[in-house]
Order: sequence, then structure tokens, then C-alpha cells
Amino acid sequence: MFATLESVQIIDMAEDIAKMIINSDIADEYRQCLYMMKTNRETQNKINKFIKLKEQYEEVQRFGRYHPDYQTVMRNVRLAKREMDLDENVAKFKLAENALQQLLDEIGIIIGRSVSDSVKVATGSPFFDTRKASGGCSAGGSCGCSA
Repeated sequence: MFATLESVQIIDMAEDIAKMIINSDIADEYRQCLYMMKTNRETQNKINKFIKLKEQYEEVQRFGRYHPDYQTVMRNVRLAKREMDLDENVAKFKLAENALQQLLDEIGIIIGRSVSDSVKVATGSPFFDTRKASGGCSAGGSCGCSA
């Protein structure tokens, strides 16, 4: 594949957009929340406790309800997850992470739609599902194929 002047310009513009995102308030909030979550000892203790219990959970899952510690491990994992999720630093990080992901999803959709309404844009969010009711190629819809 040969790099044309146009493709180099497009890549340069994409890098400019990336820099704008990196320097945005949303990305700054994300980085601050990530730092707080990773440097707070109490938060890290909750996360590590959950990770250890999750390893036990995976071991118990091999045998299912027949494992002698099934009920205890399941209860402990749920409690540790709840404790971790309710931690202020974890909660703030998850909100910041979702806000950043929403920004990236919106940018992807804008770029995709500017090319064509039938361009598939993976967002990972049901709120940004841009497929039309008629479907795409897989449904034999808007593209006119009969797949």
C-alpha cells in the first residue's frame, strides 16, 4: 500500500483529534480518577481482596454447586465486589471512564456517519447502536443484497 498525500493528511488530522481528546477536561478527569484509584491504599486493598476472591470463585466454578465452599465463596465475592464498587475512588473512576468512552463513541459515530450512513461503527454501547431497523448486509436490508 502506497501512502498518498491525502492519506498522510488524514492521519495527521486524526492525530490532531487524538491530541484534542488527550488534552480535554474529560480525559484529564479520567487520569486524575485513575491516579486516585491506583494510589489510595484503602481502595487498592478492596480491589486486591476482590481479585483474590475472584480467583477462588473461578476455582469453585469448575465444580459448580458441588464444590464444598460454593455458597461461602459466592457470598464473599458478591460482598467484596459490592464493597469495591461502592468505594468512592472506584465509583468516580468508573464515571470518568464512562464519560471518556462516551466521548470516543460519539466521535466515532460522527466520523462514520460523515462517510456513509451504512458504515458500521463499533461503540460497545447500546445507546449508540446506529443500525437501522432494516438491517445491513447480514439482514439483506439497506445495502440491497440478499444475504
